[in-house]
Amino acid sequence: MSEHTTQHGHEEAPTRLELEQGDIYSKYLLYSKTEIIFVLRAVLQKGSLITVYFDQGQSFLLTSLIEVNADSGRLIFDLGSDSEMNAKALKADRLLFTTSLDKVKVQFSLKHLEETEYAGRPAFRSAIPETVLRLQRREYYRLSTPIANPVRCRFNVKRPDGATIATDLPLVDISGGGVGLMVEPERKDDFPIETVFSDCRIDLPEEGMLVCNLIVRNAFDVTTKTGNHHLRVGCEYVNLPGTRLTMIQRYITRVERERKARMSGMG
Repeated sequence: MSEHTTQHGHEEAPTRLELEQGDIYSKYLLYSKTEIIFVLRAVLQKGSLITVYFDQGQSFLLTSLIEVNADSGRLIFDLGSDSEMNAKALKADRLLFTTSLDKVKVQFSLKHLEETEYAGRPAFRSAIPETVLRLQRREYYRLSTPIANPVRCRFNVKRPDGATIATDLPLVDISGGGVGLMVEPERKDDFPIETVFSDCRIDLPEEGMLVCNLIVRNAFDVTTKTGNHHLRVGCEYVNLPGTRLTMIQRYITRVERERKARMSGMG
C-alpha cells in the first residue's frame, strides 16, 4: 500500500494531538508505571488498532501492540503494511501513538523505534513510555446560567506588574467540573492558560456561597446572535471538596428541574 493510499484509507493526520496540548489535557496524563502498563495491556488485549504519527505529523502508519513486557520495560509492535513507512518510522526521532480503548483516547510518545524479531517475524521494539494520556472525557452536565440575572464569580487577578484587580464576572455555564466565565475581549491577557485564581466566590441562588480555586484551561472568542463579542474562559475547579461539589449538583438539578417545569407549562 502506498503512502497516498494509506492516508486516504485512514484519517488525515491531525494538526495537533491532545497529547501535545499539555496546557489543556495535562490532568489526563498518567505517570505511574503500574497504571501505564495496565492501560497498555488493556490496549493489547483489546487488539486496538494504533495510529503512529511522525515527521511532524506528515507521515503515519497503522500498527498494534503484540507484547507489553514490564520486566524488560519493552513494548513490541507489529510492522505497518508499507515497508517505506516502516523504514521512515525507524529513522524518526519522535513518534506519537494514538488509539482508542472503550471509547477512551489513549496517546503516548516515543523517542524512537528499533527493529526486532518476534515469534519469527519482523517487528518494532521500544521502551515503555514514561507518560500516557488517557482522555476519559466523561463530561459533566453543563448548565447554561441565566442571562437576565446571571450568576457571578468574584476573585482577584494579579497582574505581572504586581497590581491586583478586583474582578466580578458573569458565568456563562457551570458544571461539576468547572465554570465558563464571560470576559471582556480586552482583558484576554489577564487569563492565560494554567493561571490559578484562589478564593473565588460564586453566589449560587438558594444554595449559598461557593468558595473555590479555579485554573484556566481554555479561552476562545464568542460572538452572540446579537453580534456582541466576548471571551469565554473555561476554568476547572482545583481540589474541590465533595461537600461543595454536592452544592453545585443541587443547584444544577434544581435549575434544570425549574426550566423543564416552565417549558411544560408553556406547552
